[in-house]
Amino acid sequence: MRPDTPADHTTEAERLLRTAAQYPEDHEPLLLQAAAHLELAGDREQASTLYDRLLAAGPEHPLLVKALQAANLWEYGHEAEARALIAGIRAAAPAQAAPWEIIAETLESHDELEASHDCFTTAVTQLLTPDEDEVPYATQSLLTGRHRVRRLLGLPHDEWDALADRVHGGSVSLDELHDPKRLWTLGSDNPAELRAEIARLRSELGSFRSALSRPFPVAVLHWPEPELAELLTAYPELQTEYPTHAAHLTDIEASLRDLSATGTQNLGIVTATVPSYEAFAASEQSSPSNADLLPQYATTLAARGRATPWPPPKGAPCWCGSGTAYRDCHGVPHQS
Repeated sequence: MRPDTPADHTTEAERLLRTAAQYPEDHEPLLLQAAAHLELAGDREQASTLYDRLLAAGPEHPLLVKALQAANLWEYGHEAEARALIAGIRAAAPAQAAPWEIIAETLESHDELEASHDCFTTAVTQLLTPDEDEVPYATQSLLTGRHRVRRLLGLPHDEWDALADRVHGGSVSLDELHDPKRLWTLGSDNPAELRAEIARLRSELGSFRSALSRPFPVAVLHWPEPELAELLTAYPELQTEYPTHAAHLTDIEASLRDLSATGTQNLGIVTATVPSYEAFAASEQSSPSNADLLPQYATTLAARGRATPWPPPKGAPCWCGSGTAYRDCHGVPHQS
């Protein structure tokens, strides 16, 4: 059951802090999740302390942590400090979507629409091209956010808005979802207008539920060839799961393509190791030969921030480790 009350969020934050102490190699994603729960519990000062702790430790993603810290600080009255952090992030021009999205939405939520629009535009210009065939999941929300802010500013559609429309998968168009006049519709006495607005809100709620129900990628487990050989030597009972390494790689790509075809987003691959899997099995008080543990192990690795997004970016090496570009390896349609 997901946390629902401030006390639930505090309890979850405490659990994550204990887990971070148990798995120091994964402390960054675990502490970030703990800080998020503290914010939801209303304990923004303690969340800020966690962000400071992460920054002092030299995080792998410092601009992401600074963006979250800025959003948190602004919410509890430290606007000047938040603005300074945001200015620093913008000057650093992150190569990842998440810091841009966080600071742009922070500015938007405090009615800094021009600055928010500038952040979104800088981000999409840096990370995408308007004629993208496939927009990575992480950057889709930048296009959506920019579209929303432009509607609030009354700006006409441009090529980026057209791309946002193409990647939007909802039944209600972005123009409708982001129509500023919708606020007035909620006070209408016309039943037809109210029903239309309820349909729009349901569409938005479905998107939010999807994001909240999947805070980390839907991940498929990948065993590199030496690790799989070691696994099957130690636990031959798993041979039925993995008849050959080549078949294992083919199954990974096929599974991910099937998930993508059903509309599942935020897909990823987690790389397994035998010692890690054995430790996980021990923590579950089970034997590593129990095949039912495999999907649980994959989910646990994803929750600990170990997933690599799928499909790989354009021109990137294949996820299988061959060194060949994905488009020439498992990205070839017949490979699935």
